[in-house]
Amino acid sequence: MKRSLLFSGFLLLATQLLAQEDPKVVKYAGLIAPASARKHLTILASDEFEGRETGTPGAEKAAQYLADEFKKLGLGAPVSGSHLMPVPLVENKLSINFSVNGRTPDRSREYYIPDVTTSRDIKTDEILFIGYGSDVELGDADIRGKVVLWINEDIPLIDGRAYTGFAQSPDRAARLKSLMRKGPAMILGVNRELSDILKKYGEALTDDPMTVRSKSVQPLSKDPVVVYVTNEFADKLVQPAKKTYVQLRRTAAGKGNIVTPVAASVQMKYDVTVRDLVANNILGYLEGSDLKEEVLVFSAHYDHIGLTGKEDDKVYNGADDDGSGTTALLEIAKAFAAAKSEGNGPRRSILFLANVGEEKGLLGSKYYTDNALFPLKKTVADLNMDMIGRVGPDYAGLRDSANYVYLVGPSIMSKDLKQISDEVNSRYDQLILDYKYDDATEQERIFFRSDHYNFAKEGIPVIFYSNGEHPEYHKAGDEVGKINFPLLVKRARLVFYTGWELANRDKRPKAESIKKLKEY
Repeated sequence: MKRSLLFSGFLLLATQLLAQEDPKVVKYAGLIAPASARKHLTILASDEFEGRETGTPGAEKAAQYLADEFKKLGLGAPVSGSHLMPVPLVENKLSINFSVNGRTPDRSREYYIPDVTTSRDIKTDEILFIGYGSDVELGDADIRGKVVLWINEDIPLIDGRAYTGFAQSPDRAARLKSLMRKGPAMILGVNRELSDILKKYGEALTDDPMTVRSKSVQPLSKDPVVVYVTNEFADKLVQPAKKTYVQLRRTAAGKGNIVTPVAASVQMKYDVTVRDLVANNILGYLEGSDLKEEVLVFSAHYDHIGLTGKEDDKVYNGADDDGSGTTALLEIAKAFAAAKSEGNGPRRSILFLANVGEEKGLLGSKYYTDNALFPLKKTVADLNMDMIGRVGPDYAGLRDSANYVYLVGPSIMSKDLKQISDEVNSRYDQLILDYKYDDATEQERIFFRSDHYNFAKEGIPVIFYSNGEHPEYHKAGDEVGKINFPLLVKRARLVFYTGWELANRDKRPKAESIKKLKEY
């Protein structure tokens, strides 16, 4: 009896949910289709586009393709009559000659230089081990002009526990700033996680740094050179002194003066050549009706990481990252454009934003939010798609592997937006919405790693849609043949349905306070 009632209740609920579907919206969502998605992605992720690296001819070809597609759809060209928004950039090309005890360490596997400084020529036959770099450990030691070996981890608590991740805590960042003020020539920061990070991202991290060009010319930093190094690097560094890095770090506990001279030969000649260039964000605009002064943004980044430098597979095609999100952007734009052409246009205006420079540090989206064409105070949300065409390791082989998507941002930025998203998903395609990464304190820091973040910093509600990383992330194997097009389309339709609701409802979602966000 109870089972029967439960089943009847379930059927009633399902019927109610299905009844809430708007046939008109379902009709336009149906225009987002595997065949047309495959057509776009096959072009965007082709070898002809040479991996779409920002500042290269391949990225320019992709930009023109997107602008042409927006024009075909009849979208407005909001940049003084153009779909192209020029983004002025500065590339700092590095020439590094680095020698440690007579050998040349591998930049993509052993060390990482995060910030560009003025050219340097550093030579020493002795380094100073400074433990965690606390004032207590340093005592009155003079480290000016020296090469120092620093434990780039948090100081252990009384019970021995400590955060050892690569992402810096506020305490660790403060210690690094204090060290830099003391004027060492070079800080070698050792972190146990860096080896794994370089295995995953090493080739991307060794790209020449790029920034948005400031209106006023900013001189290169004269701060000490900071080089993050692996445990293995540190071991080889102190080997001539018949020591191991583990032995040295055991002497450090954040207490007592432990500055230790260690015989080691370090030479670095470091030169910087500055190159100015211009890349383009691609914008398509659909004007709303009675709420047209408010704007909803759909975004994805069309750039990737370029050429591999290898003969067997020369191109990082970036089919999933982020050819998939860019393809979805075109498909969603097609659906909204069709709706408007039939008299069913959105109440709020919509901006379709294809960002450049995401792989270089979220540069295109930063430039847009710093130079927004539509007031940020009138921007109701950003729905950002980055890698939505594959199945990640958490779901591989599971029964629901082709029915999930990670959502990042709504719990952090807007409870209203999360509720809207959940309700829309229940009403239509009913994917598994996984909020695993929807936490600003989460260790992988996914929330901070795609273009939505620049909108979030401005207090704008965001959702970042993704399938999560997979073994071909930033590898040459990220190709069209591995894309699950029905899944890509299902996720794109969810974004469309959510956007339709946001563009047409009476009230915009409220944003949470961003005061706490700025502390992360």
